[in-house]
Amino acid sequence: MSVKKYTFTDLVRIEQLRNIETSKTSNLSYASIADMDSHATTDFKYTAFLQRLAIRARRLIQDNALANTLLQPQKLFTRASRISLASAAILGALAAGNAVGESATLNIYWLLAVLLGFNLLSILLWLTGIIFNLQGLSTGVAAQLASWLPYRHKENDTVSSLAARAWWESCLTGTVGKWRISVLTHKFWLTYIIAGVALLILLMLAKQYNFIWGTTLLPESSLPELTRILGKPMEYMGLSTPDSHQIAASRMGTDDQDAETRSAWARFLLGTLLFYGLMPRLVLLAISILMQKWAERNFKLDLYLPYYIELRQRLMTREIKAQIIDADPQAVAKQTNTVPQAIHNTLPLNAYAFGIELDDQIIWPETVICRDNIIDQQSLAKATHSIRKIDGPLLVGVAIHRLPDRGVQRIVRELIASTTETPWLILLHRQTAPPVVTARKLAWFRLAEACGISAEHIIIQ
Repeated sequence: MSVKKYTFTDLVRIEQLRNIETSKTSNLSYASIADMDSHATTDFKYTAFLQRLAIRARRLIQDNALANTLLQPQKLFTRASRISLASAAILGALAAGNAVGESATLNIYWLLAVLLGFNLLSILLWLTGIIFNLQGLSTGVAAQLASWLPYRHKENDTVSSLAARAWWESCLTGTVGKWRISVLTHKFWLTYIIAGVALLILLMLAKQYNFIWGTTLLPESSLPELTRILGKPMEYMGLSTPDSHQIAASRMGTDDQDAETRSAWARFLLGTLLFYGLMPRLVLLAISILMQKWAERNFKLDLYLPYYIELRQRLMTREIKAQIIDADPQAVAKQTNTVPQAIHNTLPLNAYAFGIELDDQIIWPETVICRDNIIDQQSLAKATHSIRKIDGPLLVGVAIHRLPDRGVQRIVRELIASTTETPWLILLHRQTAPPVVTARKLAWFRLAEACGISAEHIIIQ
């Protein structure tokens, strides 16, 4: 049976349910998943586990009427985003309107400063934040405010607040959050510039304006030179810019400005706003949207969390036939007429197995041959030397009943560092031993995470 490709929204819904179940288990009904038997598998696969989680989540959501509760954080963020964009439109219109003088004049460089200056500064801060992974710089104040407003009330232990917190952690933090907030930041500044440009066009259509410029501290030649620099790229695109005579005629305090000069300045002003304002933002917005989709497509659940470790044992059991390494030679074999059961290979093919401080009561899977048991520095050196020559997956066996201390973690790290192949960890039981508590299993999963072993490559016998 083919495994469905689940979307980022499906994963977020599973995360929201995890957050709710972790704190409010007693408030949920589990009647709909009572018939979800453990699924025996020959190998643990993330996609198959995800399918089981999605089925379980869908049933719980329907059984407990959680659909609207889980969608509420997304709706709140959308509402806050719209408020942010509306604020950007108002600010852009106010900035453009403020540059219009009472005597039907437009201050060119003041207008460029308020519409482009802050925008370019925002782009520089965004690039710095993206390059150095500083989310405070890569997201604007308005975008951060929009992402914070829906979650400003921190109610304790309510289903709604737990769902909102899980959505916030999945969608507004990490790589996904960085690009999602970047998209909102670019939309904010695009709205700001578009509102300003639209108001300017409406004003120039309805009234005749003279364009002026002037400076007190800068040299007289600085602004005309800036005009020529800004106009160079636009000339290559076929857009005309004011010549030296038209620039001089627009100096503040001169009244000699004809229709051709006004038309040249209008084209220059709109072209500059489009070329240096809208175009860069559109490019950055497109990049951010693509990166957000890429981040969402590569988003994975943290299988090292206790919630998923427990569900993995309940939903995805492995079928392993074990054998005793040191069988008692005095024991008399009893003949039975039972039908042999099918044996499923749950281990990686051609795996090279090494044990760490295992006693003679440890049970290995029947198909596995332990090449060496590491008990001291000499046996560790021998094992690492052998591992450098292997051409298959490395299988490290540890006793699940013992506590994973720093010594074991150091040995596992050294074994993994000696190979370029995929490392696996198998948690082995004794021949006769009491059940291992969940906390001990979690400790081994954390050790695997610290050593770089994927949760998908951990086998519990």
